[in-house]
Amino acid sequence: MNSFLSIRWDVDPEMFSLGFIHLRYYGVLLVSGFVFAYLVMRNIFRREHLSQELFDNFSIVAIISTLVGLRLGHFLFYEPAAFFTHPLEIIFPVRFSPQFEFVGYQGLASHGGAIGILLGLFWWSRKRKIPYLWALERIVLIVPLAGAFVRIGNLMNSEVYGCETSLPWGFIFVRDGEVLPHHPTQLYEAAAYFLIFFIMRYLYIKQLPKLKRGMLFGLFLILLFGARFAVEFIKNDQVAFEQNLFLNMGQLLSLPFIIAGIIFLWRGWKYGRPEQGWLPASVTSAAGKQPDKKTK
Repeated sequence: MNSFLSIRWDVDPEMFSLGFIHLRYYGVLLVSGFVFAYLVMRNIFRREHLSQELFDNFSIVAIISTLVGLRLGHFLFYEPAAFFTHPLEIIFPVRFSPQFEFVGYQGLASHGGAIGILLGLFWWSRKRKIPYLWALERIVLIVPLAGAFVRIGNLMNSEVYGCETSLPWGFIFVRDGEVLPHHPTQLYEAAAYFLIFFIMRYLYIKQLPKLKRGMLFGLFLILLFGARFAVEFIKNDQVAFEQNLFLNMGQLLSLPFIIAGIIFLWRGWKYGRPEQGWLPASVTSAAGKQPDKKTK
């Protein structure tokens, strides 16, 4: 295989280190993804004339449930033995052996994050007496954006890449011991997630009055997990036991979300009510009572 046209990728995943503290590109990109998602969601709440207090509460629940789901999902799906061998390293962003060092949260699973946020928003919607589907159809407007930043972080770590390729944009991941070019599946997924983000954003801004409840959420599930399912065909297995599976773990975990998306899209189109005007009056009226900043 000719590697003359390939890209030699030898980026140090650490931006800098100070003692046992190591600042990695992955962590910076993860935080950046959450910050941009936070700003977009704040704009959505303001657009719908919802209170700052409701937005703050929504954001806290969404961020915590996503991070917990991302972390626990990785070990549950890919390293279940860690719950018994080194459980503290699951909770804390450190490594205790062979020496103590700060490594950050390097093991994260997107499917775990999806499950975490579904559970977190279910609790939030029940507590706030807000329709659960409304919360889901707002969170999907920012999830692809955060996911794209995470995949770029994977690229900086030289991890979660694809199989060998002769295409001119193949990456030789030097730091992972590779000598032949591989598919940069991190970039494929990041590009797909950015595209999905703009599609969802366009539908929300321009087509919301024409949509019915459930359609936005269903389309999101089909697009995002469909893209994940497709890219997995050219992605290397993350753990050894996947070699004996007809579909790898990422694909097996994506299938239920894709099926759910088809059901939500069909039911929304067939039986759904209009997307707008379904929040309780108590929520919108509370926002309407906020004082006008121009009034002294």
